[in-house]
Amino acid sequence: MDLILWRHAEAKEASDTLADGDRELTARGLKHAEQIAEWLRGQRLPKAAVLSSPAKRAVQTAQALGLPFKVKAQLGVGASTADLLGAADWPDHPGAIILVSHQPALGRLASLLLAGTEADWTIKKAGVWWFTNRVRHDETQTVLRAVHNP
Repeated sequence: MDLILWRHAEAKEASDTLADGDRELTARGLKHAEQIAEWLRGQRLPKAAVLSSPAKRAVQTAQALGLPFKVKAQLGVGASTADLLGAADWPDHPGAIILVSHQPALGRLASLLLAGTEADWTIKKAGVWWFTNRVRHDETQTVLRAVHNP
């Protein structure tokens, strides 16, 4: 299974008149989302399924990929690592899953997958971390395949 953690791109600041979930991507954020989407398309991921947080900035980031995607409330702001793993069906889902979500959950999940414990690691805005789960010699392994930033 391939699991790609994709942090939403740069968004407008929250304000008294703009709710957090309604924040749109900035022009720079749209450009970065497009750059990462182009890179992801070039990877020719097998059976890629895209899941997005319901926050507008995450949906806009997922849209840049040009593939169908599903919005999952459990990927929203305040998600836990368990929420993300459950949405992805890690490590059992066949093919690739791209999760478009938020900090700190994405960074904590990256830490859990690589170090075995949750820590506050940072994934840059619009950045992706690509993990693969495999079995070698009857041992399950998690491999970091790539980290890509705009």
